[in-house]
Amino acid sequence: MKIFQCGHCAQSIFFESYKCDNCGHLSGFRDEDRKMLTFDPLGDTLISDREQIEYKYCKNKEYDVCNWLVEKDSPEEFCQACQLNRTIPNLSDEENFEKWQHLEVAKHRLIYQLQKIGLDLESKLGKEEGFCFDFVVQKHDPKLMTGHANGVITILLKEADSVLREKMRKQMLEPYRTLIGHLRHEVGHYFWDRLIYTNKKALKEYRAIFGNERVNYGDSLQEYYKKGAPENWQESFISRYATSHSWEDWAETWAHYLHIMDMLETAYFFGLNVKPIDKANTLQASVSFDPYTEKDFDVIIETCVPLSFAVNSMNRAMGVPDVYPFIITPNMVKKMKFIHKLLLPKRA
Repeated sequence: MKIFQCGHCAQSIFFESYKCDNCGHLSGFRDEDRKMLTFDPLGDTLISDREQIEYKYCKNKEYDVCNWLVEKDSPEEFCQACQLNRTIPNLSDEENFEKWQHLEVAKHRLIYQLQKIGLDLESKLGKEEGFCFDFVVQKHDPKLMTGHANGVITILLKEADSVLREKMRKQMLEPYRTLIGHLRHEVGHYFWDRLIYTNKKALKEYRAIFGNERVNYGDSLQEYYKKGAPENWQESFISRYATSHSWEDWAETWAHYLHIMDMLETAYFFGLNVKPIDKANTLQASVSFDPYTEKDFDVIIETCVPLSFAVNSMNRAMGVPDVYPFIITPNMVKKMKFIHKLLLPKRA
């Protein structure tokens, strides 16, 4: 995520900010060029400080879940990110409302990233080949699960409950479980359909790297939940769950690719460098590039490893879990390289 600045006073503001904490000017995100615009809070209309162009907020601004902007004369009421919502929870329930807010924060960050990559983000509500989000409560239908099916990404609202999510993380023996992680994983399934299944060359290479996706998915999951991951799974897979089926290996690897890219983009905009005072230490890195413009994935990994070690060490100093509690092996790098190469043409 890049750093945003107030157009009135140049104070740094967050991606989710509704106003500048320094001068009080209203703020809104314009996704077409990933800029944060600011507006006079005393004005009757949203005329940007820098450009003097008028906008309106996405309709979901009234719920404090979206600060994205829509062109003033656009017939659309919702921004590009909120147009992807098919189902939201009953907002008269206060607990539902708070959980939905957390989900929207994660979803907007996901859409920012997918837009920066250059992927087509068509809403399934307007195009059958598109995708959409269902944020749902499970209690009315016990069979509902977080997952993806035919472009519909379902996220159970309970995942936004930090206590329940931590309980699930321990039950599933996971080192990491977050809302942004869920969203990145599930959207990975959707883009497998769009980027791999319809591309014979990519599909052939995919099978050589991730395995044969034609193996029965249901049987594979049952086997995984019965026996667990094989011994030495860490050598070739980013997580235990990735061992269950080729599709899950792809989705888990896709999610971690997005994790790494977002982490490095953030480090780049903050000008972070890792330079231990012990000159013999090999954990050195200069984040002097935007990872989305870097063609060589080896450069990205070589920079990411020292950075993640440094950030994990800072977290341990504060007594909190590692930001990135994973070890990236050469086999995992090979899988992420495939994804990186697949996405490079999208950024042209």
